[in-house]
Amino acid sequence: MTGHFEPLPDGGAAVPLDEVEISILRSLAVQLIELVGPGEEGTDSESDDLLASVFNDGPSEPPADPVLARLFPDAYGGPDLVPDDDVRAAAAEFRRFTENDLRTRKREDAKALIGALDTLAPSGGEAVLRLKPDECRQWLGALNDLRLAIGTRLEVTDEEDGGELLRLPDSDPRKPMVMAYLWLGGLQETLVESLTG
Repeated sequence: MTGHFEPLPDGGAAVPLDEVEISILRSLAVQLIELVGPGEEGTDSESDDLLASVFNDGPSEPPADPVLARLFPDAYGGPDLVPDDDVRAAAAEFRRFTENDLRTRKREDAKALIGALDTLAPSGGEAVLRLKPDECRQWLGALNDLRLAIGTRLEVTDEEDGGELLRLPDSDPRKPMVMAYLWLGGLQETLVESLTG
């Protein structure tokens, strides 16, 4: 896994990916969509969608799953960090009106990643993915969410933990996820550099 993003003249970015990398990215994005949960279904028109989204309250309590709690953190520090009842109530209210939109955005970002990968037809084992600037934003969101999810499962708390995990023996069952976590970090970093450099 050696692909790194490079800037394109139109403000986008490109990265070479082989069949294995495409498969890994696609699989991780599908798992992320499943974890985040299904979207709002069953509305008949765009105006119905808008009205439903305005009046559809989301959850007011943080998710029990540590990965989802990391992807959808509490506003204002959360109840464990700020024991004030007014702050907890404000955090619950904020979550109620924002979490559904955040879930939608995370699903859309992951779907954009999958859609871009599905356009590739590797010849000779590799293909070059070219992203437009707006696609880059969605990829940054999806890559960030994937790293947060994997890092939470691996109990990564800071940059040092990633280095310690890298030294795990190959026989450790966490090793493939550690390698994916570090690779996704490299993709994310080079995509940011391509867009800001």
